[in-house]
Amino acid sequence: MTRKRKRFDDSFKAKVALEAIRGEQSISELASRYALHPNQIMQWKKKLLEGAPEIFSRGKKSANGDPQKLVDELYKQIGHLKVELDWLKKKLEPFE
Repeated sequence: MTRKRKRFDDSFKAKVALEAIRGEQSISELASRYALHPNQIMQWKKKLLEGAPEIFSRGKKSANGDPQKLVDELYKQIGHLKVELDWLKKKLEPFE
């Protein structure tokens, strides 16, 4: 017997996480009320608390928000990986 994994939308996750932050009910009570595992509620709560400062950033762009920074970082990683690949190919030549 296989169980299908439940998918929850973002608004439901936010609702449950906010209730967990309020603390009016314990995590166990929320878990039984919504038929969830307590660890899942804790993960959503932690994610909400970590992401909350971004809401109030007042238009400041994050590293992910600036496409040119992202492109530059990716080109840098490609260059680094190319150098590593060339070095490894050179080291493997005597074994071929």
